[in-house]
Amino acid sequence: MKIFNTLTRQKEEFVPLVPGKVGIYACGPTVYNYIHIGNARPLCVFDVLRRYLEWRGYEVNFVQNFTDIDDKLIRKANEEGITVPEVAERYIAEYWTDAKGLGVRPATVHPRATENIDAILALIGTLVEKGYAYPSGGDVYFRTRRFAEYGKLSHQPLDELEAGARIDVNEVKEDPMDFALWKGVKPGEPSWPSPWGDGRPGWHIECSAMSQRFIGTTLDIHCGGNDLIFPHHENEIAQSECASGKPFARYWMHNGFINVDNRKMSKSLGNFFTVREVADKFGYEPIRYLMVASHYRSPINYSPEILEQAKAALERLYTCRENLTFRLESAPEGAATRSFETHREAFVAAMEDDLNTADGVAALFNLTKEINTMLAGAPVKGDCEAALALFDELCGVLGLLYAGKDESDLDGEIEALIAERTAARKARDFARADAIRDELRERGIVLEDTPQGIKWKRV
Repeated sequence: MKIFNTLTRQKEEFVPLVPGKVGIYACGPTVYNYIHIGNARPLCVFDVLRRYLEWRGYEVNFVQNFTDIDDKLIRKANEEGITVPEVAERYIAEYWTDAKGLGVRPATVHPRATENIDAILALIGTLVEKGYAYPSGGDVYFRTRRFAEYGKLSHQPLDELEAGARIDVNEVKEDPMDFALWKGVKPGEPSWPSPWGDGRPGWHIECSAMSQRFIGTTLDIHCGGNDLIFPHHENEIAQSECASGKPFARYWMHNGFINVDNRKMSKSLGNFFTVREVADKFGYEPIRYLMVASHYRSPINYSPEILEQAKAALERLYTCRENLTFRLESAPEGAATRSFETHREAFVAAMEDDLNTADGVAALFNLTKEINTMLAGAPVKGDCEAALALFDELCGVLGLLYAGKDESDLDGEIEALIAERTAARKARDFARADAIRDELRERGIVLEDTPQGIKWKRV
């Protein structure tokens, strides 16, 4: 597999540190509000990365954090007159609702900053001891210029980064580009004891501490959105490598931005949408489809029209699977006469080329087209089983066609009603047969008479 490494700006052969095992760290949300559609992209994209690696036989340790102490949480708590932990718990719960809706699997571990204070303090202590960090005015700062390679991820020298950055001018800093590892306590803020006074961790240090605790000194893959390259990931590299003397991450993967009507999504422009409000209108799965149907490094232009197109594409996939499973029940016995391996090979080739999910989705639709052609004839059971197995495999890697699976326990009841309707028609009790059809229609079940029998689907 080749991965475009942000660090080197080129595709590189992916070789994990330990054969057969992969450690991935993905920056998670700051839990002060609902996640927005920009957050949904890395969630869905790197969920596919994990699924694909596991499908290829790797044991994946996937770590995604929750930032549960931050200026934004403190402001939210003050605005609502509640505690920071209450804010965090509320929006972590809301995150799980949206993540489940998007078909995103829980990480191997979801560490929280507030539950890893000891690891954070230990890392800061190492940096202070080595002279890369210094206490000042109750805070602790990292000496950015002491790290000669600072800027190697964003590919800009420190002077250029300084010129383009919003510098927090602070009299207690030695240098304007130094950043906070520990923030001294302020009235009304949560705090923890430390050798440098009570306070709380800075944003960047938590990811370094937690990734090293749950994966190791050097990560195989670190991923996140383009907006995190500078300063967050740049600072992670600096503090981690100064503390350990070893590379922090071998491969860096960053997803592209989401634009709205060809403009960058932002609250100030009024084009900012949460996953929840978009899902209320279009459903969750079209959002996921939108995220995986494009290459992860390409920008996505969000609009209601493109979500309608995503819904239509998903309907084609659902219809194909429903037709295939229905035909499988009545197909004559017989060994497979068709091979669908060209579609598997095309899918693998796409995903091996820097996780090209766009071409992976295209391979799935090419498979769908061949299945539809097959169903127009008289396929034997072996062909239907082979097609269904591969179709489900590819959908599973992409995390598609999961909506409605929680309703599977109702299928028996629906089948019983359909059988009762069939018996009523044979007995010429058309009033009862029509009543059952109407009841099913009210429950979103549409019946279709076919030569192979009665077919039903949810709408």
